[in-house]
Amino acid sequence: MPSTTRVTAWRNALFAIFGLCGLGMASLVSRVPALRDLLHASPAQVGLILFGIAIGSILGLLSSSHVIARFGTERTIRAVMGIGAVGYIGAGLAATLGGGFAPVFAGLALFGVAFSICDVAMNVSGAANERALTRSVMPVFHAFFSFGTMIGAGLGALAELLKVPIALHLGIIGVIFALGAFIATRFLQPDVGQELADAPASTWRSRLSIWRDPRTILIGLIALGMAFAEGSANDWLALSMVDGHSVANATGALVFGIFVTAMTIGRLAGVKLLDRFGRVPVLRATAVLAVAGLLLFIFASVGWLVIVGVVLWGLGASLGFPVAMSAAADDPRTAAARVSAVATIGYFAFLVGPPSIGFLGEHFGLLRALLLVLVLVAVAGVASGAAKPVAAADR
Repeated sequence: MPSTTRVTAWRNALFAIFGLCGLGMASLVSRVPALRDLLHASPAQVGLILFGIAIGSILGLLSSSHVIARFGTERTIRAVMGIGAVGYIGAGLAATLGGGFAPVFAGLALFGVAFSICDVAMNVSGAANERALTRSVMPVFHAFFSFGTMIGAGLGALAELLKVPIALHLGIIGVIFALGAFIATRFLQPDVGQELADAPASTWRSRLSIWRDPRTILIGLIALGMAFAEGSANDWLALSMVDGHSVANATGALVFGIFVTAMTIGRLAGVKLLDRFGRVPVLRATAVLAVAGLLLFIFASVGWLVIVGVVLWGLGASLGFPVAMSAAADDPRTAAARVSAVATIGYFAFLVGPPSIGFLGEHFGLLRALLLVLVLVAVAGVASGAAKPVAAADR
């Protein structure tokens, strides 16, 4: 067991890594309206461009547990965050220089591969750190992701107001992303990936067998519904405000900032709520909040009610994914394999989300298209019972 000082440094490094990932993602999605304008894209075409991140993410997730078992979390995170920065900066350059859809799609796909592998690795490392600390901390890790998205959304709104070229904006963020990862990973525990390599699920076949466990699928449905609630806001909230509620691009980016602020508050408050009431009641309550928020956002015509809907949507989406990650990692022997499987199901939201919302938005309007999100959040609420902690004797 590492010393208390090393465990604390490990925790703080993960705070930084989660925050950097949030910064990178929000900086990109807050510029979606400007990206749409540069490429003269329709909502369906925007969905296809964002599909690049989704398809890359799925490819990364399918290989993530094997990569972590081979290289460990420390080396994996350092490498993929550097690779992700290359794709990120490339997409920004292609959009600004008029490269067209294909290079933007390719850059976002590379970013998606790296981002998803990093996501699994940092959640596996976070679950191991949580066990070393002997207290719940996973929602706080994800709160730092939200801190990063708040900063990224704010910088995106500022970049919109100042008309900063996307290439310059994403280039600066990409450098920060890669350099920050190089520094932070020096404080991670390098042997966390060995939990998977040394566990019963130590071969390709045994790691894939985790998919036959019904609990894996049900926890995956929680992750799917809540990832869809979070991801649809990342991809479409700013543009839905612009096209659906007739506001300026900068206002759309600002409202997205309100959403991620609400998510951050929910994650910080969620630790005490989870300790007091348990995973299942909290997950069901947050699903209700998300449904209520989506209804207000879609159907309200008064500005302040729309903002209330955004806040409830953010609070409701705040805990589902991190709690699903904690539930998937209850058994340290299969933590990486199950986290990878659950994350793969959750990331399916990013695979089908952008094109499906874009397709529905093309025919029914972006606001009505978000009803699909509401349905999946309700499914996540129904499946919440699977997140009940597994006792050591039952593992």
